[in-house]
Amino acid sequence: MSLRTLQISNVRCIEAADLELPSGLSLFYGVNGSGKTSILEAIFLLGRGRSFRTRNTARLIRHGQDRLRVIGQVGGAATAPITIGIESSGTETAARIRGEPVHSLAELSQAFAVQVIEPGIHRLLEEGGQRRRRWMDWAVFHVEPQFVQMWTRYTRTLKQRNAALRTDSTHASAWDTELARSGEEVAAARARLLQDLEPHWRSTVTALTGLELELHYTRGWGADHSLLEALTRAHARDIARQVTHAGPHRADVSVRLRGRIAREVLSRGQQKLVAVAMTVAQMRLLQQRLGITPTLLLDDPAAELDAQHLQAFIAQVNQLRAQLMITSLGAESRLFGIPERTFHVDQGRVQPL
Repeated sequence: MSLRTLQISNVRCIEAADLELPSGLSLFYGVNGSGKTSILEAIFLLGRGRSFRTRNTARLIRHGQDRLRVIGQVGGAATAPITIGIESSGTETAARIRGEPVHSLAELSQAFAVQVIEPGIHRLLEEGGQRRRRWMDWAVFHVEPQFVQMWTRYTRTLKQRNAALRTDSTHASAWDTELARSGEEVAAARARLLQDLEPHWRSTVTALTGLELELHYTRGWGADHSLLEALTRAHARDIARQVTHAGPHRADVSVRLRGRIAREVLSRGQQKLVAVAMTVAQMRLLQQRLGITPTLLLDDPAAELDAQHLQAFIAQVNQLRAQLMITSLGAESRLFGIPERTFHVDQGRVQPL
């Protein structure tokens, strides 16, 4: 599946763009601030319902406008295209697939698989667990389609329990059984995903860094007892702080080198390569398990990489044979081969060459 067409209205500096895209390599070039990255953000919106640069969708809306709109057609060479549309006023975001409204933005991921490698990808290691949970759950959504329902049940129950802790803590425990049941399901699905990911992760991270790095999963409560037991043990603390402490909403995946947290010992360039390996490994897993090759967005891909590691990065990406969308300062960029289509971006205007 690849993105065939893209219509953009009022995304950052781009007032309007209507593009036809090949299934292979597209290059978007222009000076800094011209709008290249905004095109990638618009594509990412179609598959995720948000930007990879900010969680505040209001910041994406072109100055002076009250809403943005992105429409794309997704399909394979032998399949009828699927139309995906997303519109946002900043405070409200609505999405449609085949003209029908979606009940959860997670449905976008199943209709259009898209990943991004951009200059801030090192934050996957540097920042808190929320970013790594999103990384993990994106793959689980694909490998186990029922995960959407698992996660929805869990988050709905968690909100109810937290509301009870704030208003009438004597009723908070009434939600424990359902929270524990759905939470155990979420944690088990994540654990299965990481186990399946392991061989792809090891081969990719070794090829990119030459280091023996390990992924360590913590499910959000202690390994020696059930989630229901953890909720009971933390009951007094939950009441005191009016929030639920144990559960998969506190899960994390840490990257370690010889027992040490990777972000404490690796350079910024090495962290970028590790985060790239985490992304590429997921794409390989989806290829192997489901026959899905996500569209890959590459924003300034050479940033902070020396020549040797850049070549290793290029080799890993090219092995995916994915639809690629790449940004560059110049039209002559050939890092990933000769583009099938080249677009010049200048002051928010996008022109095919």
